[in-house]
Amino acid sequence: MNGLLVRVGIDSTSGGWNAPIDPRSGRFVYVPIPEEPLLIRDGLCRDFDELIPALQDFGITLPPHLLGRPMHLDPDFKYLTFGDRYPRNIPLQALVPGDFIIFYAGMRSIWPEDRELVYALIGFYEVDEVLSAASVPPERWNENAHTRRKGNPRDIIVRARPGRSGRLARCIPIGEYRDRAYRVRQDILAAWGGLTVRDGYLQRSGRLPAMQDPLRFLRWFASFGIPLVRENF
Repeated sequence: MNGLLVRVGIDSTSGGWNAPIDPRSGRFVYVPIPEEPLLIRDGLCRDFDELIPALQDFGITLPPHLLGRPMHLDPDFKYLTFGDRYPRNIPLQALVPGDFIIFYAGMRSIWPEDRELVYALIGFYEVDEVLSAASVPPERWNENAHTRRKGNPRDIIVRARPGRSGRLARCIPIGEYRDRAYRVRQDILAAWGGLTVRDGYLQRSGRLPAMQDPLRFLRWFASFGIPLVRENF
């Protein structure tokens, strides 16, 4: 069994903002990264304005630079899909049914006294199949950002198993600022059995961290009993 930890969502380097989170309750808003307008197929655009009602529940307004702008909605928890491009998708290509992906994001607390970002798990997929984005028929292009766009032929799509996959109803904070970077907390790293990156380094990069003991992670994750939902916002 294999398990990958994948960073998703808007941040200061991709979108110039951080999604809101209430770390006291675990409530959060999943905010994707921006999409390049010229890449979007006709009639398949998803834009940030869809997030306005969810953000209003937190008393947060969408930044002006995101209003009306297309978003790269990936993962798409409604359709239980996740896409990625080459070469970052190489580890994903090796996944088989029963493997898993755990998604995390760097978000900003709604409480002014919390100055550091909150890195937290926001979604879980049990893999059902992995396929080429180019093989997806037009009637299913709307199910993922990498088929809603004119993608690279080496893009891949992961489809997850219904009933065992989705967005977390409440996020699980995992990060702390340590050694001049955001990292997985040491007690959580120990509970997981370790990651294949040095000292739990949390990053957006071409190297996807893998669980060193996937079954141990799954037992830890199941202990929270958090429902998984098939909706994005």
